Amino acid sequence: MAQPKLYRMAFARIYPLYLQKVTKKGRKQVELDQVITWLTGYSADQIQAQVSAQVDLYTFFAEAPAFNPKASLITGKVCGVQVETIAEPLLQKIRYLDKLVDELARGRTMAKILRQ
Repeated sequence: MAQPKLYRMAFARIYPLYLQKVTKKGRKQVELDQVITWLTGYSADQIQAQVSAQVDLYTFFAEAPAFNPKASLITGKVCGVQVETIAEPLLQKIRYLDKLVDELARGRTMAKILRQ
């Protein structure tokens, strides 16, 4: 079965949109990278390497060094769907990242975003 179009989308296409969203609200790239690092285990340099390599979302999450076990604590709606009820694991990971970026852009404290 063919992968959904979302999975084939380049992370390099999405990352600048995330960055634009958070910087427009007064947050910094360092904070965005910190959130992505917390979720996936990539370092800031590895994130930039993934962007430069034009990897798709499927590969980005498949190669994630250490997906955070606390990700299951992420709840709420993204695109009108409760992230904790998404059955497809990869789609759920993508939506977890979307939710964290939304929380960052909305001004939530880093401690709350990182579920500390």
